[in-house]
Amino acid sequence: MRSNFAIPALIVASLFGASLATPSQAAEPTAKPVHSTAAMKAKKPTHSAASTVAKPHRIAIHVDQNDAAVMNLALNNATNVIQYYREKGEVVDVDVVTYGPGLHMLRADTSPVQDRIKALKELAFPSKVQFSACNNTKEGMEKKEGHAIEILPEAVIVPSGVVRLMELQGKGWSYLRP
Repeated sequence: MRSNFAIPALIVASLFGASLATPSQAAEPTAKPVHSTAAMKAKKPTHSAASTVAKPHRIAIHVDQNDAAVMNLALNNATNVIQYYREKGEVVDVDVVTYGPGLHMLRADTSPVQDRIKALKELAFPSKVQFSACNNTKEGMEKKEGHAIEILPEAVIVPSGVVRLMELQGKGWSYLRP
């Protein structure tokens, strides 16, 4: 018969991988766990805590043509990406980068897609969408046209569209040219 201390001793022993044998069980051989350094090294975890953290979804979309079809295709791509991740319960960052003739997409006086840009900014939450307008292109157009150019309020002016794309790709953003 076991004493009152036998059950707590069994619990403690099981926590440390030991076994308590009664006199009748002492003659039975028991397998002992191997705790060698080689065995411990062989049991390395396959995933670290850092590798289980989801990589953020980020895409840069490049527009450098003054073509309503290309602009609409870029907006369709952005919308589809946002909706895809929304259905999965995830967020995505989208940056539509315009320069050269593509700057017309973000010009208040010439954009054929102003309404879609505004709607997409509102639709995106909790994801983020940014429209980046190249300042080099803007200044060149202003000099050529002889007047200031207004950029849509949904857009931000970046120093250089090309550099913006390079920097985003350098930070691991996916790249798309529709």
